[in-house]
Amino acid sequence: MNYHSYYANADRPIETCVVGTGGFGQSFLAQAQRVPLLSGRIAVDVSADSAVAGFLAAGIEPRRIRICETAREAKAAWDGGDSIAASDLATVSELPFDVVVEATGRPLAGARHAMMAIDAGKHLALVTKELDSVVGPGLKKLAADRGRIVTTVDGDQPSLLIGMVTWAEVLGFHLIAAGKSSEYDFVFDPSTGRLSCNENYAHCSALGKHWTLGARAVNEIVAARREATAVFPQRAVPDLCELLVVANSTGLQPDRWDLHAPLARINEVPTIFSHRDGGGILSGERRLDVFHCLRTADEISFAGGVFIVIRCDDRRTWDILAKKGHIVSRTGDTAMVFMPRHLLGLEAATSILDAAIHNISGYGTDYRPRFDLVAVATEDLPAGTLLAMGGHHHAIAGVTAEIRPARAIASNTPAPFYLAADCRLATSVRRGAGIMIGDLEMDAGSALLALRRMQDIHFLGS
Repeated sequence: MNYHSYYANADRPIETCVVGTGGFGQSFLAQAQRVPLLSGRIAVDVSADSAVAGFLAAGIEPRRIRICETAREAKAAWDGGDSIAASDLATVSELPFDVVVEATGRPLAGARHAMMAIDAGKHLALVTKELDSVVGPGLKKLAADRGRIVTTVDGDQPSLLIGMVTWAEVLGFHLIAAGKSSEYDFVFDPSTGRLSCNENYAHCSALGKHWTLGARAVNEIVAARREATAVFPQRAVPDLCELLVVANSTGLQPDRWDLHAPLARINEVPTIFSHRDGGGILSGERRLDVFHCLRTADEISFAGGVFIVIRCDDRRTWDILAKKGHIVSRTGDTAMVFMPRHLLGLEAATSILDAAIHNISGYGTDYRPRFDLVAVATEDLPAGTLLAMGGHHHAIAGVTAEIRPARAIASNTPAPFYLAADCRLATSVRRGAGIMIGDLEMDAGSALLALRRMQDIHFLGS
């Protein structure tokens, strides 16, 4: 496809407002200065100073940035062609921009921003997967009823993987599995036995004995690698959250509720993520999972990219493709097609242009709550515990997540992970037990809770 032709009917740059100027927001603002069809003149953060810092990091001249505390100040700055920094979306929501890019990563704040965007007649680019995992389909339906688009965003793995899965389906490939690599590679030094991941280091010399798959049983080597690297976390809530969005869009499902998450070298992926009957780890087809990219320092990274594993129906063609360097399983029955990148806000423009110019959502036309990301206690949690969400991974201490079939929320149903975030426990929860809605002290006026109930009524009949 020629992208210039695809967007040729755009008669002006699409105006955006970024809410949240962290890593994704800053990268988006920086690239928006270079995309001819995009304008990024409005930034909102918890403080106007943080929004200013986002603009400065994107290379905007300080003299062109205006801190605005009122709608009148924002209108004057807009008319003057300046960049606008604000601490509240309400300050700028009536300006004539097209798309709100919600990138706070905070589900409660994100719910408020999403509602404000839709009420103001804006399209919504939903970067905050934490919000998406609780009410994404409901937000998309609510916006559609008002002639607006809610879309996932290229640059994050859910959008890229949805694109790859649906591309494969359009082309008639038989899909075995789809997924992504974890955010940080596992980098091994065979000479010293040292393993590193995200600037954390440990001596894992036993891993050297399990470096090459060869003819060994897949389950055996996956288990041995997990044991040899047990000092490192093997599961991360963001991975499950992102794959949940893909499941709700495509109908693919996890093979196990907490994912297999094996350590794998890139050339092993189509062998490991194949059916058990063919020597892999999967119990079925159309499965979602994540792998930890295992490599040496001089080997290529998967860079948090996405992949699909497809069946090699035409063996003669795949023999030719294997000779050209495509990655085929050791049996020749499956192959991996992959995209070793996700460029954050640098490539988000395509999704935003699709929404504003073509009225197309990256979720597709059948985005619905097939699954939920639910909260499960990993330790005994007494009543009164605050389930504070924090850190780079937006984790909750003492709580993990699993992907389960979606259910309308009620007192006796599992709590969606990011609906439980920042709530206090009304009752104690034992280790290994799911946290129920009835276990939480919840704000009855929460926009997130209201959106979830609306979504349940529409999709689940409750």
